[in-house]
Amino acid sequence: MRMSSIVEHAAEDLWVFGYGSLMWRPGFPFLERIEALLIGAHRALCVYSFVHRGTPERPGLVLGLDLGGACRGIAYRVGAAERVRTIGYLRAREQVTMVYRECTRRVWIRGDPRRQVPALCYTVDRSHPQYAGRLTLEQQLHHVRQGHGQSGANRDYVVATVSALEALGYRESQLHRLAERLKGRREIPAAIASG
Repeated sequence: MRMSSIVEHAAEDLWVFGYGSLMWRPGFPFLERIEALLIGAHRALCVYSFVHRGTPERPGLVLGLDLGGACRGIAYRVGAAERVRTIGYLRAREQVTMVYRECTRRVWIRGDPRRQVPALCYTVDRSHPQYAGRLTLEQQLHHVRQGHGQSGANRDYVVATVSALEALGYRESQLHRLAERLKGRREIPAAIASG
């Protein structure tokens, strides 16, 4: 679903909300990077990745903004001159299989609870075949361990996202447990792992 061309061609700066890899690898120029809070959706490993971190035969698992709760992340302010180029870049990156819905949501800027900005974000489409829903830790481990796609190993995506959250002082129990299990598995010496 494409947003109105009014959004693409507006004369003002664009705000983008990042909650996964956009926190640590935005890939577009920005004027400002600020911690922010989105209310009404939460970060969840709920999307089967068929391109960036997996394949249709061996799907990985990536984050989506799913219904309910709140999500801490990063709000990027992009200059008006980079608005169209940034939206095009994000669509090419996030909408490869159309599993996300592009929308504008209000986010609260850290340090000023009265300051809200409308931010472009990508929420998961629950009706899409790649929507994984709520998986157990063991199911998540299976998909993340097997996942490898155009953007690299799924394990690296999860570990980098957790590191970005920690750098902001956040801890999300389930995601952190998954990262700890992934790190533990990787640290097994090859001689022991092969038997």
